[in-house]
Amino acid sequence: MNLLWEWLADPNNWSGPEGVWARLIEHLSYSLVTLVIAAVVGIPLGLWIGHTGKGRLTVVNLVNGMRSVPTLGLLFVAVLVVGPLLAGDVAFLGPAIFVLVILAIPPILAGAYAGVEGVDPGVRDAARGMGMGELQVLTKVEIPVALPLIFSGLRSAALQVVATATIAASVSVGGLGRFLIDGQAYRDYGEMAAGALLVALLAVCVDLVFAAVQRLVVSPGLAAPNDSPRLRAAPQPVPATT
Repeated sequence: MNLLWEWLADPNNWSGPEGVWARLIEHLSYSLVTLVIAAVVGIPLGLWIGHTGKGRLTVVNLVNGMRSVPTLGLLFVAVLVVGPLLAGDVAFLGPAIFVLVILAIPPILAGAYAGVEGVDPGVRDAARGMGMGELQVLTKVEIPVALPLIFSGLRSAALQVVATATIAASVSVGGLGRFLIDGQAYRDYGEMAAGALLVALLAVCVDLVFAAVQRLVVSPGLAAPNDSPRLRAAPQPVPATT
């Protein structure tokens, strides 16, 4: 414990291109890029599945299968296969982002389709009876009602990505994971403990930010995600393995 506080108290560990602030920005940038890509893929697909009911079983089984792949093993395979086709830092960063996107898509997709699927059929029929087209039903009725579950999926994905992005350091990418890898290499246990603590604190902060945004965006009248029987009944992704 003393080694941890000594490392954190050293101002040299917070400044420079290899300091905490620089590594924190790298970690956040990787996580943000990953979440944006995963959301662009997962949310529209989830909305389409929830609205039409088509391909639900196939897509859900596929993304759950993606989650069962060991993340670290997939990262090394991606670097070996894709890395030689790229140049510079992208040869390592590209595969790392790809693997994190694979990790982030399942909870985002599950939240989107479970939210839309859980809309009361009577509400849909009433909207159609008012003359709304299918796109209007989706955008004006289903998506607003599904927002709690959509945010729940995003929050789950964000926590997984922030925590798992540490493995990117094992293929010479930056981020807070560098403190774990470099600390292990030099047997600096204070640095390793500090890296683990910083990642945990970052995950908590990210979750709090998403919770605050959700309170601002989602109508208070909608049920909380954890109280939704549809969410409890929805197929959940299997835990990721590293």
